Amino acid sequence: MKQTAKLSAGIARLVMTTLLGITLVANGGVTAEARNAGAYGEPSTGISNILSPVAPLGLDKDAAEVKAAKNADKSSSAASSAQTTEDTTESTLVMANVSRAMNVREEPSEDSTKVGVLYKDCGGRIIDRKDGWTKLQSGDLIGWAKDEYLLFDDEAQAQALDVGRQVVKTSGSALNVRAEASEDSSVLGVLPQNTFVEMIEDTGDGWISVDFNDETGYVQSSFVTKEFRIDQGETVAAIKIREEAEKKAALTKNRGKVSADADEVKLLAALIQCEAGNQPYEGKLAVGAVVMNRVKSGAYQNSIYGVIYASGQFTPALNGTVANVYNSGRINDSCYQAAQAAINGETTVGGALHFRRVNGREGIIIGAHVFW
Repeated sequence: MKQTAKLSAGIARLVMTTLLGITLVANGGVTAEARNAGAYGEPSTGISNILSPVAPLGLDKDAAEVKAAKNADKSSSAASSAQTTEDTTESTLVMANVSRAMNVREEPSEDSTKVGVLYKDCGGRIIDRKDGWTKLQSGDLIGWAKDEYLLFDDEAQAQALDVGRQVVKTSGSALNVRAEASEDSSVLGVLPQNTFVEMIEDTGDGWISVDFNDETGYVQSSFVTKEFRIDQGETVAAIKIREEAEKKAALTKNRGKVSADADEVKLLAALIQCEAGNQPYEGKLAVGAVVMNRVKSGAYQNSIYGVIYASGQFTPALNGTVANVYNSGRINDSCYQAAQAAINGETTVGGALHFRRVNGREGIIIGAHVFW
């Protein structure tokens, strides 16, 4: 990033004096619409304006947790509209006070079910407090956290200002991002509706500079809203989804291309047809990947031919079936495709070196085979 928006000490104090109720927006963490702070050129940042939460990921909309959050929203909204001075507004902001992460539980007890995690620098909104525990909402996460791992009031606000970020969000249809603060300037790109980018500076002349793909771009201030955002926690369900996605990404990460001639591609395709000709394409590619992983491993022969014809390894190669398929030339296009993809470094089984028919062994199961 070439530039980042910074809050001066004076502006920070101004923001601190205008803090009202804290809120959460389901898709963006703790957020608030920014207010004009007065003079142009000053980032108008606030943590205010209560918005209703949505049902947390993995929880029923009629669950007690969700109803409690909605009731808390209604009470907070009513209280906010009745306020006439800042002094009568009690902060509902809470921030994590941990070096890495803390557990959030279903009930105020360490023996209660874990419902999610609040990470370092994440924030939330207080729903209730009881016996040294605080019930909070942070994004989709709703649950109880121990007070000793949280920051409240002025400490929470100071932490939020330190780690939060000012963004601008498109308020209407798609919006052009320009190279300079002028409608005649070239267009760097387009922001779709309801998209946000990090704000650099409100120039005060109807334009706001933003970070657009690591370049400084400009958008017209009349077509965006300013928001102050803080990172949010994760529910157990969201963590599981993320971890599965990361695991899948690791299994399919390209492992590097190996040089191979046409005969080697044909030989690998023949083996794939013999071992996995009736399997889905992912299974064909997996067999090819096992061969290529062995070529690269150092524990096997360093050539496709050497790996395929190694003693005691691939039965179709040793009993002559691979040679018959190779010589016949009747090799399915999908097997050729899988062979070339494996040679190019593609894989569906990560660095697996073995496979066999599914027989109860743990591993990555694709079709009728298990890989490990």
